[in-house]
Amino acid sequence: MKKVGIVMGSDSDLPVIRKAVDQLKALEIPFEVHVYSAHRTPVEARDFALNAREAGFGVLIAAAGMAAHLAGAIAANTTLPVIGIPCKSAALDGVDALLATVQMPSGIPVATVAIDGGTNAALLAAQILAVEDPKLAARLDQKRRDDAAKVLEKDATILEKL
Repeated sequence: MKKVGIVMGSDSDLPVIRKAVDQLKALEIPFEVHVYSAHRTPVEARDFALNAREAGFGVLIAAAGMAAHLAGAIAANTTLPVIGIPCKSAALDGVDALLATVQMPSGIPVATVAIDGGTNAALLAAQILAVEDPKLAARLDQKRRDDAAKVLEKDATILEKL
């Protein structure tokens, strides 16, 4: 199975990345996590992206706040799918990061999830990998069934209370 590469611009993004990591672990998907900044360690971020396919990655996740150039910098240096997670910051509550992540120039796509959307980033990565992995696709199908069952349990509980 291909791995998921996760890059965060700062260790302050770890709470968001932890959500992605937990989801990848639950789905039994191998991953690596690194801290590379588009601005402070541009060479390392570039090298990671350039070598990602050869290193066995099938999809990359990049999380950053504020200017949030990391996902675009990673995407500029690979043709692997890149998923951007805009992270909340104090100044503009993450809207700045959302706009920076989603507004990629034509030719350099970045799939973007919600602000602090680590779980959905991992699920989207899993769906991308599941295109070629029937066992992973089955695990995703089971997760959907389990999630639906939890909602229906809550529905039944509410009906009993009312």
